[in-house]
Parts: sequence; C-alpha cells; structure tokens
Amino acid sequence: MENGEAITEEQRFLEVALARRDRLAARLGDEIADAGDDGLGPARQRMLRQRFEELRRAGDGLVFGRLDAVDGTVRHIGRVGLRAGDGGAAAPGDDADEPLLIDWRAPAARPFYTATAVEPQGQARRRHIRTAAGKVVGVDDEPLDGSVEAELVGEGALLAALGARRTGRMSAAVATLQREQDDIVRAEASGPLIVQGGPGTGKTVVALHRVAYLLFTHQRMAERAVLVVGPSARFLDYIGQVLPALGETAVVSATCDTLVPGVSVGRAESRRTAEIKGRALWQAVLERYVTSLVPQARQLKLRWAGDFHPVEVDPVPGRPYHQARAIAAGQVHHLLAEAVAEQRATMLEQMEEGYEDILARFGPSTVDPHHTGSDVDGLMSEEEIEELRDHIAADPTIARFLESWWPTLDPEAVLRDLLGDAQRLARFAPELSADEIAAVAAEPRAWAPSDVALLDAVAELLGETGTPVPQGEFTADRARRTREWVYGHVVVDEAQELSEMQWRMVLRRCPSRSITAVGDIDQAEAPHRHTTWAQAVGAVLGERWTAARLTVCYRTPREVMALTGPVLARAGSHNEPPTAVRSSGIDPWQVTVTAAELPGTVERAVADLKRRWTVGVIAPEDRIAALRAVVTDVPVLTATQAKGLEWDATLVVDPDGIATGPRGWNGLYVALTRCTQELGQVIVRG
Repeated sequence: MENGEAITEEQRFLEVALARRDRLAARLGDEIADAGDDGLGPARQRMLRQRFEELRRAGDGLVFGRLDAVDGTVRHIGRVGLRAGDGGAAAPGDDADEPLLIDWRAPAARPFYTATAVEPQGQARRRHIRTAAGKVVGVDDEPLDGSVEAELVGEGALLAALGARRTGRMSAAVATLQREQDDIVRAEASGPLIVQGGPGTGKTVVALHRVAYLLFTHQRMAERAVLVVGPSARFLDYIGQVLPALGETAVVSATCDTLVPGVSVGRAESRRTAEIKGRALWQAVLERYVTSLVPQARQLKLRWAGDFHPVEVDPVPGRPYHQARAIAAGQVHHLLAEAVAEQRATMLEQMEEGYEDILARFGPSTVDPHHTGSDVDGLMSEEEIEELRDHIAADPTIARFLESWWPTLDPEAVLRDLLGDAQRLARFAPELSADEIAAVAAEPRAWAPSDVALLDAVAELLGETGTPVPQGEFTADRARRTREWVYGHVVVDEAQELSEMQWRMVLRRCPSRSITAVGDIDQAEAPHRHTTWAQAVGAVLGERWTAARLTVCYRTPREVMALTGPVLARAGSHNEPPTAVRSSGIDPWQVTVTAAELPGTVERAVADLKRRWTVGVIAPEDRIAALRAVVTDVPVLTATQAKGLEWDATLVVDPDGIATGPRGWNGLYVALTRCTQELGQVIVRG
C-alpha cells in the first residue's frame, strides 16, 4: 500500500476512534454530573472521574499503532481502550463489545512492542501511526516476515521522536517503547526490581510507563496509589506531564527531602555529615534511644475521690512508643477503676460485718425473724465499672499525671535532643567515632537533607498519636498528606543516590516491597558513592531483589558517547557504556579561555546555540553564580542539579573543575551526557 493510501486509511479509523472517545467522555460527564442524584458511592464516582480524565487526556496520540496478524486480523493500538459500542450505538454490522482500540497496556498489545522478524508472534506487519491535532501525518510500516530486518522497533517513528526538538518537559513514549524497555514495563511487581541503565537509555520513561501499566493491571495498586521518588523538584516538574498524559492520577511525586509531610529542609550539609547520617546503623541507634524514653515498670499511686490507690503498670515491649503509651493509659484507667470498685466492696463488707456485731450484742430477741431485710453485697456491676473507667479516662487530673509520667513526644524534638548532645550520641551511637560524633553534634539546628530519613525513622518508632487520616476526593490527595500511608507500588528514580536510611524510608511506605528502582551506578554522586548495586542496596534489601539492564542509548548521539569511555574509566566504572543507536551529525566542540574571558565566551556560545536548540549550561558549583549573572534565560546548573534532565544542546563549562570537584568523574559523566544533539565544552586555562 502506498504511503498516501495508508495515511487516508488510518485517518478514517482515527476519526471513528475520536468520535467514540468523544461520545463516551460526554456520557461519563453526564453520569458524573448526576452522581449525587443517582446515589452513586464515592468509589464509583472516583472510578468515573478517573476514566473521564483518561479519555480527556487521550485525544493527542489516541491511536499510534496497528498490528496486522498473519491470519488477517487487524488490531489498532492506542493510549486507551475503546469498544465499538462505547458512547452509544455501534455502527451497523459492528458488535458493540468488539474491541475498537486496544489499550497499550493490555496483553493483546504486547506484540506491538516485542514482535520481531525472528519472533513475529503471529504478526505479519507492525505499523506506527503519527498524528497531530487530529490528523494522521505519517505512517511507518515494518514487515515482520523476515523480508526486512530492523535494529529497532518502529525505527522511523523512534528516530523521528528522538530527533525532535526538546520542549523542556518529558513526554509519554507509548508509541516508541523498545522491546527491552517493554520487558521491564511489564515485569512482575512481586519484589524490588533494580534497573541499571546508562544515560539516554530511557530509565525514567520505562519507570513511568511501568507505573501506568501496573495501575492498569492491578486495581488494588490504584486503590493504594503509587509513589514516585525523584532526585529534585526540577526533575519532578520535568516528568510531571507523563503520567497525567497516560490518564493516571493515583500517583504521588516527592523527593526524599519532601517525603515527610510538615518537615522542611532549611540548609545544606557537608558531604561528610551526609555520609555519616545516611548509614544503616542509625536505625539501631534511634531504636535504642526511643526505647530509653519509655518509662520503666513501676507501681503508681493515683488519687481518686480523695483516696490513693496503688496501680502496677507494666509497659508492653515491642510496640511503637505512643501505641505502648495508649496501652499503658488503658491499663491505668482499667486498674484504677478496678481498685476503686474493690475498695468500695471492701468498705461495704466491713460495714456489714460491723452491723452484724452490733446485732449480736442485742441478742436474737430484738430481731424480727419474719423480716428478711435487703441484700447489700457491695459489688459494682460491669456496667458501673465501665462507666467509672470512662470517668477516669476523661478526668483532666489523671490525664495530666499520665502526660508527666509518660509524655507524648514530637519526632523533631526527639531527634534534636539526640543529635545536639554529644554525650547522648556517645551513649546511644557507640558505632560512631569521636570525630564523627563531634561532626554531627556541631551541626546547626535547621534540618538538612539527611535528617529527613532520620526524622521518618523516629516518627515510625514513636508511632501516631491518633491523628485522623486526612480525607480527600482522590486517593493521592490523602496519601500525600499522610506520612504512614502504605502505597501499592513505589518507583525510585536516580536510585543510586539514596543513602541506606533513605532506602529504609522508602521501604516503610511499601512493606510489600513492590518497588521499581532505576538509575545508573556510574552516575552516583552521593557522598556514600557505590560502584555496584549490591553495595548500594545490600544493607537494606539483602539479596532479595531482581536486576534488569537497559543497554541501548536512545538519547545521547554516538558523537558524544564516544567521549565517555575515558571518563567512565576514571570514575571506576564496572559497567559497559550503553550502545548509542543514533548520530546527530554534529561533532562535539570545545574552546579554551582564561577565567577573565569565561563569562563573555559562555554568553556568546549560549546565544549561538539558542538559535538552533534548547540549551542547558552545566558548571562547577563555584562558577554557578557568576554564570547566572550573564546567562539569564537558560538553566545554569551543577551536574547534580542536571541529573535526569536533557536539552538539545549542552554547554559544559570548566569540565576539569567538575571532575576535580566533590562529585568527581561521575559528575562529569553526568554533565557530558545531557544533550540530544550538540555538545560544547569551555575549558578554563590557568
């Protein structure tokens, strides 16, 4: 079929699919508007809104693929699934339940990503369909009968997408996922999956599309939401449109700094203290310290109705501090009520015995033998004891006593008391050297990034104080505001940067360990820098994790990747660099200038690059302020800040300064691999 005929054919199908989508969205909109009158429950209303939002966002790129099976069956693949009868009556001759458009996440769509000429999976042809503003603008056919052997799935569509100018935001890639990427997207979610991938291999794209796939496949995951942990707020903004474009709203995005609601990071910290406070040993340190704050078993003397009553309370071990406190308070209320009831019974029994003694002195002649009197046993009923227990629990004097004996604690105050006291640290953190203790104790009181994971650990050890879970229309709203929320799945991007304590913070939010972590161990810049994933996650995951690997670089051109070999070797890499599949046709270039010439050179270079591309400038931290003074309309970032981002062109300023900085050659590796088209370097002489 000629390309023009194919475009016309696919245009007709696209118009049918768009009409079905519009009718279905309109019908759902009516249902949502009438939900209150129809008595629909909150769960049903949320489901309708989720589907409506999915359809609303699916207009751009609704249809992007087609599979022609060897038996003649034709299936179209798109962002969402549609049936022939969606939104109203089916066309004459159509079965209303017949699939019109296959959701890319459905099993029936998988051959679109995985079929090859060697393994066609029953398919004769794969077609990539490119659309814009409701029009089919291109069709790429890929025979799967062995007549043509392609290196990439949908090579034409993929290379067109890779060569397109960057917009400053990551976009969805459902139409161009490659086989090794799709394998990871659809992998089982039964335990931690660690994905190693060099620059440009699509790690983030894979992770986000995996979220969309898992939410589609596992409804219970959607009920608990998915957490995406990224390296920076800038990065989260960069990827922020991908999941909404795929129709997913049950997602919470955060950095490690913002993962604990109500906690704000107020200062930077030295690499040394960040490394010290990131170690796994702090879990045991904090457990020892919080345990020491629990009152010991003792006999209390409590006053009620003018009398003192002894009450023996034995704290329950192995519970969070506040949960154990609540149990102890319940014991106090119960035992005091029992003691008061027992005292009353004893007093009445003594009164009765005294009355009998008096009668005995008068003799039997003074007693009417026919009068039985009344029976007073002095015992309170269970209902009366329960009522007394409620009065005790509500009594402010008892509450004040409990607070003084076993106070409620604030996680921030607890951690400050420990970290700011060298003697306490020496007692509860004997694993640290004297120099390390002094370094931690000397820090300012404002929270640094590494403190957030420690605060989270303290909050978990203390437990909640009965604060109700926030309510909201969407699951993600509630999850975002609730520290102890348990997520259905967690994605960690740039996972090589997490400390051991940050990993523990992530695991608390997903006890099932349904986790996807993506990163490049060769880009590790954190102070606890590791050279293997076993080193990075072994302290918290042990050996209970699965490794996957992305080997193909789609973003960074061959011309740039050719420069990275020596840099990786200097960084101590144990990994083969990914194989670049595309060329930009532009050789990397460099200029050498003096420090005095640097600002003007950078200003002119950026102005020239901007005429062709989107641009990012990456420089050592000590040069950032001066460069931002002359370059005001493009990002000027350190290598750490640029992690995970990309531009058409990157200008790397003072690469030697980056390599000799605290992040070393790993930082330079990051800086060199941020571009999709052109790389320039400005060497500073002298």
